[in-house]
Amino acid sequence: MDIRQIAVISQEILSEGGRALAKPTRRVAAAAVLRNPFVGQQLDDFSALVDLSVKAGELLTTRALAALAPLSPRGYGKAALVGTDGDLEQGASMIHVRMGLAMRQGAGGGPALIPGNAKSGAAGTSIDIIFGGLEDSWDYDAMDTMTVSVPDAPRPNEILLVVAFLGGGRPNARIKGAAQEDVRQAVDRMRRAGSR
Repeated sequence: MDIRQIAVISQEILSEGGRALAKPTRRVAAAAVLRNPFVGQQLDDFSALVDLSVKAGELLTTRALAALAPLSPRGYGKAALVGTDGDLEQGASMIHVRMGLAMRQGAGGGPALIPGNAKSGAAGTSIDIIFGGLEDSWDYDAMDTMTVSVPDAPRPNEILLVVAFLGGGRPNARIKGAAQEDVRQAVDRMRRAGSR
């Protein structure tokens, strides 16, 4: 694993919308700037990048959770920003296949789908990390975002790989959404109506 640098970004939110937070909220991202070993290559087998993402994911998860402490993770997200000489699918292979296992293991579980975002861009390009609930993808209070950028990364032959955790939930979260069962019933009604 050829890592040029690691950046850990921590945002501790103290107030939102002119109101002091009712409970602590922290967003933490750990980002590794990795040399892309497959720049300029047309790949059909991404297993080497998947294996690389698992190793990098373990390292980044450890760094991110250490920065999140003493808060426990409530939400998580991941992203890859592929340098301009790379292929978007290289980044997608790193975040969508197995890196989440390292995140779940470090966080002590979390069966919900981990939101992921991949795009390509030049050094300094920002990428949004989308947080979803660790235990429940319908946990509205864990739905949040964090924008990450590293000024000199990714270079054209690099990938910026990001693991992020949300502690405490979205700042001053107070909306109520539909329960998963309510959504399932609504979808069933729409499907029945559409089949007529």
